[in-house]
Amino acid sequence: MRLYSLSVLYKGDPKVHLLKAAYDVSTFNFFQRSSVQEFMTFTSQLIAERSALGSRASVKEQEYLCHVYVRSDGLAGVVIADNEYPQRVCFTLLDKVLDEFSRQVSKMDWPSGSPATISYSALDGYLSKYQVRTP
Repeated sequence: MRLYSLSVLYKGDPKVHLLKAAYDVSTFNFFQRSSVQEFMTFTSQLIAERSALGSRASVKEQEYLCHVYVRSDGLAGVVIADNEYPQRVCFTLLDKVLDEFSRQVSKMDWPSGSPATISYSALDGYLSKYQVRTP
């Protein structure tokens, strides 16, 4: 059971853009890591774009399950995990991250924000904390 990606996005007009993301691509071959990360970023944006405001969904993409939560204020979160990772845990994580993000980052910054301009550093910690370690 693994988490690969945790992203916070903003679903505004005309399209969705990434505000902040964390990735764990350590299980992939060194030469594949950047393309896997690009795939996860693209997939996260696409799924958030196709999801309605105020909705939650789980979408299978290749061997991954992508869990998306788009709040009614346009803030969206996407977790990319393997097929065995519990769906309920993913949505609990998304709830927690989006609540905390909306308290720490001004709503004024969401429409124009980017990973370079948004200062929110908790995603890596959450990705690591929610990673299921196999003995």
